Amino acid sequence: TMERTTNSKAGKYERIAGLLLFLAGVIIFMGIITGEVFYPIGYSTSANPISDLGATLPPDSLIFQPSAMIFDSTMIATGVMILLGAYFFQRSNKKKLLSIPLGLGGLGLLGVGVFPSNYGTVHLILAMLAFISAGIAAILSAKVISGHYRHISICLGSITLVTLLLWNTLTPLLGYGGTERWAAYPSIFWLTGFGAYLLGIQTAYASQHVNPQVVGSNPTSASKA
Repeated sequence: TMERTTNSKAGKYERIAGLLLFLAGVIIFMGIITGEVFYPIGYSTSANPISDLGATLPPDSLIFQPSAMIFDSTMIATGVMILLGAYFFQRSNKKKLLSIPLGLGGLGLLGVGVFPSNYGTVHLILAMLAFISAGIAAILSAKVISGHYRHISICLGSITLVTLLLWNTLTPLLGYGGTERWAAYPSIFWLTGFGAYLLGIQTAYASQHVNPQVVGSNPTSASKA
């Protein structure tokens, strides 16, 4: 494993990655909620896909403002943040096995904002890229996470992927929108937690190495001083 130091470039890049990923997770969740609040007609979290906030599917696509602007800008901004987060994570940890699906998830999210549901198949492909990549990234993150969060990450990623596999089975029970949220939200929660984890390990390391001369010193000699 890479030795982290608070003044090293690796440590700096890891903090940046953590901040970007944490903020991206929070912004995605709040952006979806805000888009739902401003949707002008009855919006059902059971019946309506999340992407209806940007535009409904063709051929009779409907776009409602300001929900569409809120949703699309949220997806574009957070997609870029996740791509940058994946870049800085790779610079700090050299773990392509996680950086690649993380980056692909950000790319898919960016595409969802650039090509809303009225683009039809293109939007659906990009949405699936975001879902699948995020689920895989959550599971693979267990290889770089220590402690209990590694098990939580596997569970959250598995929920996303299993929901996608059982889509047709779950839709009659949860509705299209409910099923999509079961696929999306666990990955959003993981993203936020993973960002916080990256920030947390750097903070913990810093607190233990504020004064290297004191850490590990003889308590007796310290008290005499």
